[in-house]
Amino acid sequence: MGQLGLGRQFGRLAPRLDGAFRADGVFAHDRLRFVDFVDDVEDLLEDVAWQEWGNKKAVDGFEEYMLRHYSG
Repeated sequence: MGQLGLGRQFGRLAPRLDGAFRADGVFAHDRLRFVDFVDDVEDLLEDVAWQEWGNKKAVDGFEEYMLRHYSG
């Protein structure tokens, strides 16, 4: 997020992702269903984009970019 100029948002988002991963970085399937995690991340991305740019087209484009970029 820092490389995209969105580092200031990370401090607000990090607590919302807390508990999704164990200390070793492995997803905590025993605490959270992965599909619920993906839904939460999608909502978080929409929140960030809305706060940064404030319009629906930018929100959709940002979400698409992030999902493509991080899914490989």
